[in-house]
Amino acid sequence: MPALPSVPELLSLAVRGLGGTERASQLTMASAVGGAIESGEHLAVQAGTGTGKSLAYLVPSVRHAVETGRTVVVSTATIALQRQLVDRDLPRLADALEPALGRKPEFAILKGRNNYLCLNKINSAVEEPPDEQLFDPFAVSRLGREVQRLNKWASDTETGDRDEVVPGVTDRSWRQVSVTSRECLGKSRCSYGEDCFAERARIKSAQADVVVTNHALLAIDAITGIAVLPEHDVVVIDEAHELVDRVTAVATAELGEAAIAIAARRCTKLVEEQDLDRLEGAAEAWGGVLDELNAGRWDSLPNGVDAALALIRDSAWSVRTALAPTRGMAAADPESAAARNAALSAIDEVHDSAVRALTAFDEPDPSKRRDVVWLAVDEQRGKSARRVVRMAPLSVGGLLRSRLFAESTVVLTSATLQVGGSFDGLAINWGLPAQTLARSDTAMASAVEPPSDDTKIKWSSLDVGSPFDHAKSGILYVAKHLPAPGRDGLAPAYLDEIEELITAAGGRTLGLFSSMRAAKAAAEALRERIDTPVLCQGDDSTGALVAKFAADEATSLFGTLSLWQGVDVPGPSLSLVILDRIPFPRPDDPLLVARQRAVESRGGNGFMAVAANHAALLLAQGTGRLLRSVDDRGVVAILDPRLATARYGGYLRASLPPYWETSDPAIVRKALERLRRS
Repeated sequence: MPALPSVPELLSLAVRGLGGTERASQLTMASAVGGAIESGEHLAVQAGTGTGKSLAYLVPSVRHAVETGRTVVVSTATIALQRQLVDRDLPRLADALEPALGRKPEFAILKGRNNYLCLNKINSAVEEPPDEQLFDPFAVSRLGREVQRLNKWASDTETGDRDEVVPGVTDRSWRQVSVTSRECLGKSRCSYGEDCFAERARIKSAQADVVVTNHALLAIDAITGIAVLPEHDVVVIDEAHELVDRVTAVATAELGEAAIAIAARRCTKLVEEQDLDRLEGAAEAWGGVLDELNAGRWDSLPNGVDAALALIRDSAWSVRTALAPTRGMAAADPESAAARNAALSAIDEVHDSAVRALTAFDEPDPSKRRDVVWLAVDEQRGKSARRVVRMAPLSVGGLLRSRLFAESTVVLTSATLQVGGSFDGLAINWGLPAQTLARSDTAMASAVEPPSDDTKIKWSSLDVGSPFDHAKSGILYVAKHLPAPGRDGLAPAYLDEIEELITAAGGRTLGLFSSMRAAKAAAEALRERIDTPVLCQGDDSTGALVAKFAADEATSLFGTLSLWQGVDVPGPSLSLVILDRIPFPRPDDPLLVARQRAVESRGGNGFMAVAANHAALLLAQGTGRLLRSVDDRGVVAILDPRLATARYGGYLRASLPPYWETSDPAIVRKALERLRRS
C-alpha cells in the first residue's frame, strides 16, 4: 500500500473540499492528534469555539484507520454533536478524502441496545408492567397512541433507531418496544436475531473506520468489561468536560419500593406465588423503612436498613433461582423466553442494588469507599414524593485509568478543559497523573487505586486558543457593588440590575440562573418591568425556545444551567449573557460533599478541588455562549460580587476567556447601548 498523505496535507484537502478556511489553530490540533495516535501518548486539547476541532480530530483518525485497518471510536456527550458528525461532517469528509486515501472511509453510529427497536418484543405479547402513572386516563390514552404509532413505524424503519421517530415518544412508550442488554435473548437464541436492528448496527460498526458513540456507551463498555464497542486502539472523547459526570451517571444505581414491586410484577405467572409474596413484602417493608428516614447522605447504614436490605437481597435471589431459564426454551417458545429474560433483568438489578448498598460501608475509611450512598426524595408533580436510595461511585478515575487509558490511546477535547488555568483538575478526575507537583487526588473508584506519581501512563496537554479576540469582542462585567447572593431568591437589587442591563441591550439577553425557581421568578418580574419579550425555560421545548430567541433580537431567554448546551446563537440576537451567581454545587449534594471530604482526608483542599472546579467549568461553559462567531460582540455579566472579592475569585476568572474586565455598571450599559444601535 503506497504511503498516505500526511495529516496536514489531508487537512488541507478536507478544508478545501468542505469549502472552509484554513486555520492555524486547527492545523496545530490536527498535527498534535496525529502525533498522539502515532506515539500512543494520551492528549488533552482545549480548542475554543470556532477552531474547527471536529475536523482536527477526524482527519488524523480517518488516516490512522485507513492506514492500519483498525477502528477509531469517537465519543460525544450530546445527541446534537453525534448528529452533526454522522449526518454532516463525516459524509462530507469521506467524499473529500476518498481520492487521496484510495478508498472511501466508512463510518457508523452505535448506541446502547435500548435505543433500538426490538423485533421480538414488538412481535410478541410481552408488555411492560404498569406503573402508578398509568392510573391516569390521559397517560393511558397517550401511551396507547404512541405505541400504535411505533408499531406502524416498525414496518417502515430501516435502522430501528429511536432518534428517527418524529415526533418523539415518551420513555414509557419506547420501553414497550425495546429491551436493555440484560433483557436481550441474544442473537443466537432469538428468532429475530438475524434481522435485529441492534445487531446490524454492531456489525456495521465492526466494519467501520470511525464509529461514533456516546459517553454512556463508552462507560458501559468500561464498567461491564463486556466488549460493547468494536475492537479499537484509539478513542477520541469530544465534550470531554462531561466525561466524569456521564460515567458517574451510568455507574449510579438506585433502589426504591416501586422498582422492587415492578420487578415482582414482571415475574407473575413465572414463579411460585409464595416467592413473589416474599419479594412484595420486602418492597413494602423497604418503603416503610425509607418513610421513617430523613433525606441525605449515609455515613453508615441506619438502624433497620441492614435487615430490610438483607430481606430484599434474599427474596430477590429466591425469585431469581426459580426464574433460571431452562435450556432450549428460547428456540421452543421465544415469547416466554423474552418474558423470563425481562423478569431476570429486573430481579438482578434489585438484587445487585441491595448487595451494593449492604456492602458499601465494609471499608471503615469513608475516603476509600467505593460508593457514596444517600436517600433521595424526588418531588413529583401531583403525586407523593418518590423516596429512593442511590449509590454512586466516589470517583471514576480508577475505572477510567484501568479500563480506558490502559487499553487505548485517548484524545480528550473540549472548548473548556482548563480550570484555574490548568488541565490538572480534570485530569485527576479522569484518572491521569497531575502534570504539576502539587496534587489533590480525589479517591479510588471501582476498587481500583488512583494513579501514583510514578505511573507509566503518559499524557500531554495543549491549548490551541480561539479564533476570537476576546478582549476586543467581549466585556466581563462583575457587579461588585451588589450584595452577596442569599438563599431567599433574587434580591431586589439583582432584579434592578437585570432590568437596567436588558434595557440597555434592547433585549438580546440569555439569562442563566442557579435554579429553575430563580429563572421563573426573574422572568415573571421582568415581564412586568420591561417592554421586550422574555421567554423562560419550561414554556416550550428547548429547541423551540432557542429558535424564537434567535429569530427576534428584542427577545430575552431565561433558564438554568441545563439550558447552556442547547444555546448556539451567533449574531446580534445574543449580545448579553447574565449569570445570577457563581454556580457552586449545592452544599447538600451528597456525592460532591463526599468527594470534597475525600480530598480533605488526604490533605488537599476539598473546596477548591471539587466545588471550585465544578463552578469553574460551568462558568466557562456559560460565558462561552456569548461569542459563537468572529463577528460577535457583547457582554458577560456576572451578578455575584464574590467573583471579584473572594479569595477564590482569581482562580475562577483564570478559567474564563480573556475578556476585558470591569466592575463599572455605567461603562457596561453604554457599551450595550452602542451595540444595540450598531
